[in-house]
Amino acid sequence: MLPMQVGGAVPTTELELIAVSSAATKIVLGVLVVFSAVSWFLIFAKLWQFRRVRRASDDFFEATEHTSRLEDARESVAHLRPSPFTRLFGEGINFFSELRPGALAKGPGAGTLSPTQLEALRMVLETQVDAEGDQLGRYIPWLATFGSVSPLIGLLGTVLGVMDAFIGISVGGSGNISAVAPGVAEALVTTVGGLAVAIPAVIAYNIFTARQNFVAAELEGFARELIVTLAREGRL
Repeated sequence: MLPMQVGGAVPTTELELIAVSSAATKIVLGVLVVFSAVSWFLIFAKLWQFRRVRRASDDFFEATEHTSRLEDARESVAHLRPSPFTRLFGEGINFFSELRPGALAKGPGAGTLSPTQLEALRMVLETQVDAEGDQLGRYIPWLATFGSVSPLIGLLGTVLGVMDAFIGISVGGSGNISAVAPGVAEALVTTVGGLAVAIPAVIAYNIFTARQNFVAAELEGFARELIVTLAREGRL
């Protein structure tokens, strides 16, 4: 490949290299730009989602902190915005109310569940916990995909660029460093682009996965606490 020039000069910056790069390099960089844009959109969207979940969860526990009965807790959280905890609590209480209509309003000791009904209640709570976990984890795997695929696409662009550089050297008949360097530098731009997309995507994936697991563990603990509360009130 003959020395690339921008305005008669050999390119000395990354932008100049991109401006005079081959069509294959520009296509690879275009794909990486799309991946980067989608990746950052998902990162900010999930940050916003987890922040909302944390605030709503804090409101839920603050509302139920001083309640001693499930009926009082249901009234306290009725005005709260939806969150994984309000939905889990509502699902459990509604299912209990379907099994024992009016039992919550009658006070402790009224309307106990049979072992089969208790097992059904546990299954309902587990299903809701899984559903909330799936909702929190939605689109997170895409970050892992971008993190693993982007370096490979960047490497593909680098290989194509190096091949073009050697073809250019062969055609031009010049093998000195000034002829080789611009082509190799252009080829390496796609590797840099692939890493620039992959690094934040992988970091965000690990952070969001940890947060998802943490919230899921909290939901599982709350589901068990709900069963314990029913037992303490003599409803099991």
